[in-house]
Amino acid sequence: MLRRSGAAYDSGMNDEGAPIPADDHTESHDQKVPEAWSNFMREGWDDREAEVPEHPITPWAAARRSRLAEIFPGERLVVPAGTYKTRANDTDYRFRADTAHVHLTGNQTSDAVVVIEPDGSSVLYARPRSGRDTDEFFRDRQYGALWAGARPSARELSDSLGMEVRHVDQLDSALAGNTPTRVLRGVSSEVDKLVAPSDDAAWDGEFAKTLSELRLIKDEWELKELQEACDITVRGFTDAVREWDQVLKHGERWIEGTFYRRARAEGNDLGYDSIVGGGSHATTLHWIDNNGPIVPGEMVLLDMGVEGNNLYTADITRTLPISGKFTSLQRNLYELVYNAQQTAIEAIRPGVTFRAGHFAAMEVIAHGLNDLGLLPVSVDEALSEDNKTYSRWTLHGVSHMLGLDVHDCASASPEAYVEGPIQEGMVLTVEPGLYFQKEDKLVPEELRGIGIRIEDDIVVTKDGSINLSAGLPRTADDVEAWMGQHL
Repeated sequence: MLRRSGAAYDSGMNDEGAPIPADDHTESHDQKVPEAWSNFMREGWDDREAEVPEHPITPWAAARRSRLAEIFPGERLVVPAGTYKTRANDTDYRFRADTAHVHLTGNQTSDAVVVIEPDGSSVLYARPRSGRDTDEFFRDRQYGALWAGARPSARELSDSLGMEVRHVDQLDSALAGNTPTRVLRGVSSEVDKLVAPSDDAAWDGEFAKTLSELRLIKDEWELKELQEACDITVRGFTDAVREWDQVLKHGERWIEGTFYRRARAEGNDLGYDSIVGGGSHATTLHWIDNNGPIVPGEMVLLDMGVEGNNLYTADITRTLPISGKFTSLQRNLYELVYNAQQTAIEAIRPGVTFRAGHFAAMEVIAHGLNDLGLLPVSVDEALSEDNKTYSRWTLHGVSHMLGLDVHDCASASPEAYVEGPIQEGMVLTVEPGLYFQKEDKLVPEELRGIGIRIEDDIVVTKDGSINLSAGLPRTADDVEAWMGQHL
C-alpha cells in the first residue's frame, strides 16, 4: 500500500478520551491504542543515530547556494522540497523532492525547506524522525518509522549535507519579520502561506526563472550523474531485447515492466513514464498506455529513461524492427531520421543558437519528405517560418534541456534558453522524428501507421559535443547487429 496523504479521525482515543486528530496521519480503520499499549511501545528501543558520511554533492550544492545569494543580495530565499501527493483516497505517490530544492541541497526528504539568509548562510528546515517518546513512530502512516521507514535525524541530515538543520516546526518564526523574501511558489502550499506574495507580480517569478537558469550549465558532478543515468538506461534497453520472446507474447507492457525493473534496481525510478509504441502507437508522441501488442514485421518506438539515485535522468529513444531486421521501406525512413539527427548533432557547438540543431535536422527532414512526394510546396517554402507544412509529419522540436528534470530549466527566460546561445556544459536531447498517422490520406498507404524517433543525450563541449548515450547503437546496421546479438 502507498503511504497515507490526507488524514481522517482515528477510531482510538487520546488520554483525554477525545478522537486522535487528523494531523497524526492515522485512519478511521486503524486499531484503538490503549494507554498500556502506547506506554509499552515507548520502552526498550535501541534508537542510536548512525554515523553518516558527507554526500558527494555537498561542495557543489554549497557553491550553488552561494551563487544564488550573490544574485539576490540582501534578500531571504526560500525553496521547499514539497510533500506527499495523493494518488487515491488514503494512498500517496512515492515522494520525489522538488528539483530546485535538490539542486541546492541534495536533500530528498519530504517537507523540508532550505532558507538562504541575506548574509549568505543557509539552514535546512526538515522533518527528522521523531523520538520514541511519542506515538508517531508506530502510529503515523506517513512519517512513522514502523509504517514508512526511519527518516534521518537532524544530525544525520546535517552530517550528510554539510548544512545546519533545524526542525521544520521552527520555519514559521524563521520567516517572520520584514526581510525581503522570495519563495519558490507552487511547491508547498504550507510554505506559500507563510510568506505573503509581494506586490510586485514579477518578484517570485524572477526567482523561479533564476533557479531554472542556474541549471543550464552542468558542473562536473552533474555530468557524471547524467552519464550514469544514460549507462543504466542503455542496460535497460538491452534487458528488453534479451526478453524479446516474452515481449512478443505479452506486448508493450513487458518492455515497460522490464525497463522499470532496471530503473529501480540501479537507480531511483523512471525519469518519466516510459513510451513503448508498437506499430501505429509510435505515431502518438506521448503514448504511455503501453497496452498494445508487439507484432513482427512492424517497428516499436521506445522512449525511456532512468532517473539515477541523485535524481538526474536520461532520455533516450530508439525505434527497433520487431523482427530484428528492417524492411526496405522501414530502413529508408529510419535512415532519413538518422541523417537528420546526425546533422543536428554536428551543428551543436558553443555559440550557435539553441535551435541550430533543430533547423539543421528539419532541413534534412523536409528534403526527405519532398523526395517522398509529400510536400505540397517547395522545400524552401515549406521550411519558411510562415509555412512549415513539413511539420505535419514531424510535429515537435528536436531538443530540450536535460538534467534533474527530463525537460529541465523549464522556467528559464527565452533569452537564456530557447532563443539564446548554446554554451559549453549544457546538456540537451537531439530527437528528430517522423510520424505518419494511420488516418492520414495525404500519404501512401504503405507509410500510414509508421512512427520513428531517434533520441540521444548530448553534452556541449569546448569544440562540439559528446553523446552521453552512445552506448546504444543508432545506425540501422548497428541496431540490427545489436538485436541479433541479444535476441
